[in-house]
Amino acid sequence: MAKSLTYTCNECGASSTKWSGQCDACQAWNSIVEEKPLAAGPGKKSLGARRGKAIPLTDLATIGEAPPRTMSGVGELDRVLGGGLVKASALLVGGDPGIGKSTLLLQAAARFARNGLKVIYISGEESTAQVQMRARRLGLHESPVSLASETNLRDILTTLEAEKPDFAIIDSIQTMWADHVDSAPGSVSQVRTCAHELTTFAKTHDVAIVMVGHVTKEGAIAGPRVVEHMVDTVLYFEGERGHQFRILRSVKNRFGPADEIGVFEMTGKGLAEVKNPSALFLSERSPAPGSVVFGGLEGTRPMLCEIQALVAPSPHSQPRRSVVGWDAGRLAMILAVLESRCGVPFTGLDVYLNVAGGLRITEPAADLAVAAALVSAREDAALPKESVIFGEISLSGALRPVVQTENRLKEAAKLGFTSAITPQQTKQVAASGLSMRQPRDLASFVEEVFGERK
Repeated sequence: MAKSLTYTCNECGASSTKWSGQCDACQAWNSIVEEKPLAAGPGKKSLGARRGKAIPLTDLATIGEAPPRTMSGVGELDRVLGGGLVKASALLVGGDPGIGKSTLLLQAAARFARNGLKVIYISGEESTAQVQMRARRLGLHESPVSLASETNLRDILTTLEAEKPDFAIIDSIQTMWADHVDSAPGSVSQVRTCAHELTTFAKTHDVAIVMVGHVTKEGAIAGPRVVEHMVDTVLYFEGERGHQFRILRSVKNRFGPADEIGVFEMTGKGLAEVKNPSALFLSERSPAPGSVVFGGLEGTRPMLCEIQALVAPSPHSQPRRSVVGWDAGRLAMILAVLESRCGVPFTGLDVYLNVAGGLRITEPAADLAVAAALVSAREDAALPKESVIFGEISLSGALRPVVQTENRLKEAAKLGFTSAITPQQTKQVAASGLSMRQPRDLASFVEEVFGERK
C-alpha cells in the first residue's frame, strides 16, 4: 500500500494531504513543500515487536541544589534570563531582520567570555571576517570568543564535542541543515531536526546553546511551533526602526518569570542597557490634550509610558481607527463603552492611538489610561501634568483593580508624580505619597475630569 504524502507550510508549519499554491492557515504563497516521513525500521509495524532497554530511574530526594547561574554583567539581559545563564539550557531568540539580534548576542558572548566561560559563535549567515568586522566596530575584537562559519549540523556538533564550550551561539537555525534529511535548509523538517539535535546536545553535554530564529511577517518565529516547545527559553527582540529603543521580551522561561523584559538603546557602539526605562520613555513628553501617563507593568518591572490619542473630524463616510502599540479590538471596545455608558460619541471622528517610544502594551490595565486619552483629545482638555492613570474597564463601565498596584504607585512617586487616578478598590500606598482620585465608574471619571467641557 502506497504511503500518503504530507505537505507542510514553511511559514507556519500547517500540514495537509495535498499541495496548493497558498497556505490555508497563514495565507502565505509558495510556502508549501513535500515532507518525507521519518523512516521506520524494515518490516517493523510497531514498537511492540522489539523490546527496548530499561531506563534507570532517579529519586527526587537525590537531587542537589539548583545549578549555578553565570551572570553576564548586563543587568537587562540577566533580568530577562531569570538571573543569569543556566548550564545545559537551550534558548531561542527571534526578531525582525536588522533589529539587532546578532549584535546583542555578540555583545553577550563577549561578556560571558570575559567572565570565564568558553564561548563559540557559529554563524551560518556571515563569514568569520564579517563577524570580526562587527566585533571591531563594537569594540569587542579583543574578547576571547571563538568564531566559525558553517551550516552543516554534523560538522557543528563534531566541533562542539571536541571543543567542549560552556556557551555556544547558532546564528541562525534556519540556515542549518542535517545531511540525513532530504529537504532544503529552512524547511520545516530541517528546522525541527536541527533544533532537536542541538537541544539534545545541550542537555547531554552541559552546554548552554542559543539559537537565533527568523520571524514571519506576523512576527512569530518561522518554522514549526514545536521548536518553541523543545527549548527552555524563548526570547523576542522587538523594536521600531524609527526608534532607538529595543526590547528583549521573554515569552517562555523554565528558569525564571515569563513576560519579563529588558530595555536597550541602539547606539553607534552597539546596544546599551537602559536601567530606568520609565524615565527614558517619558523624557520627551510635553503635556497636551490626548497625552496620558500610564502606570504599566512588564513582567515584574513597573514601567511608566505615555499614551497619545488624536481625535479629528473624518472626511470619509467610515471613520478611521488607527492603533500603534495596542490591540485594535480593545480600542473598539473602549470606544463602544464610552459611547454607550458615558454618552461620549465618536461617530464621524477619526481616532488615532499611539504608545510613545515603540513600546507594545498587552495588559488590560491600560483601559482607563486609553479612555482618558481619548476623551482628553476629543474635548481638547489636557489632564494634570503630574498624574498617572491605570485601571481595567468592564463592558458595564465599571472600573476594576489591577495587580501589583503598590509597585506601580511607587514607580510613579519615584519619578516625581504627585497624583494617581485608579479604581476604587485600589489601596493607597502610604509610602508612595501620592494623592489618589478613585472614581466609582467610567462615567463618574468622565464627569469629574471633563464635566465642565463636555
